Amino acid sequence: MCPAGPLPDHPEAEDDRASAATFAALMEDSAEELYESAPCGYLSTLMDGTVAKINTTLLGWLGLERSAVVGRMRFTDLLTVGGKLYHETHFAPLLRMRGEISGIALDIKQAGGERIPVLVSSAVKHGSDGEPQLIRTTVFDARDRRAYERELLRGRKVAEEALRQAEADRARLQDALAVLQQSLLPDTLPEVPGVEAAAHYHTASPDRLGGDFYDVFRVDGRRFAFFLGDVCGKGPQAAAVTSLTRYTLRAAALHDADPVSALSTLNKVLHERYTGGDPRYCTAIFGVLDPDPETGNVAVRIASGGHPPAVVMRADGTADFLPTPGGLLVGVLPAAHFATATTTLVPGDTLLLYTDGLTEARTGQSRTSLYGDEALLGFATDHAGRPPHAVIKALTGLLDDFGDGLDDDTALLALGAPRL
Repeated sequence: MCPAGPLPDHPEAEDDRASAATFAALMEDSAEELYESAPCGYLSTLMDGTVAKINTTLLGWLGLERSAVVGRMRFTDLLTVGGKLYHETHFAPLLRMRGEISGIALDIKQAGGERIPVLVSSAVKHGSDGEPQLIRTTVFDARDRRAYERELLRGRKVAEEALRQAEADRARLQDALAVLQQSLLPDTLPEVPGVEAAAHYHTASPDRLGGDFYDVFRVDGRRFAFFLGDVCGKGPQAAAVTSLTRYTLRAAALHDADPVSALSTLNKVLHERYTGGDPRYCTAIFGVLDPDPETGNVAVRIASGGHPPAVVMRADGTADFLPTPGGLLVGVLPAAHFATATTTLVPGDTLLLYTDGLTEARTGQSRTSLYGDEALLGFATDHAGRPPHAVIKALTGLLDDFGDGLDDDTALLALGAPRL
């Protein structure tokens, strides 16, 4: 017949005996010892705040003897001056009203004058008759927490200072970029007898340099040249190409103002300068204005290298593109074909040049549709017959309306024959 329990020398019997010994040791740890040696401070006070009981843990934090505290000090005597004020104005009134209060941050003072940050919770004990008898208070050491909060605050201040510095650095960078961007554009357009001119440059981001460019300048006693284009890429590299492009076209036009000749010279310079692992190129329209002071008409000859077609806005309220199909990008090939076109602006007509930031702006609520050529032509038709400065003003408002749908810089140049 099997025995009712494990044999005395069985391992399970040894485990049982160890558990019993542990339980007995725990039983010997009385409630009073738990109170005195708890990891937090305990004290009980009369309703007037006189300390009636305090545990050893809290006395150790304070550096005081029990005899100097019990019956001789009030709870507020253990607090700093600020703590006393807070206790009288907030802590005590809330405790009387609610009967309990928890998690209040205070400082208690040690015998040597040092402060200890603590979290205090108190509850009123009532007698059988419902009358309040005493206040039981638990005090938690918050020194580690306070140190953590200080480190957190210090880290926050460091982060805020770093953010302020970063914002200041960004502002300085934006100012420098704005100055550099402006240096790549003419300060003002020159006065062109028999021609009205207006321009605008819209920067999509103040944090980066764009590659769009334009200019208008005299080539002889009567004629003026103009150009507008867009360098591939962004940033300092694009700015370098923009600068090279502007000065090359101006120099080429002074030697030979023929539009194809000017773009061919630029093509040769860019191709020779940027052959290798970092090719650079641009799109561009170059043209010549030849105003006739007797009729008020302006003859226009242009050449295009891969650039969106110009728009002619007529005085009679119509508008259409001035097509230049087949023109190649400037700087890609050692010898490139450039498309040409001619037109005559009669009084009230305007020629509009633009970069593709305008037609490639994202529109609609989802920002998935492009503004496109059709919309631009409709806009031009609606504003046909207006002078260049009015056309540019209307387009500036349109660019602003695109908001975050405008990802690319946009250059605008309008040239018109004034109404007689």
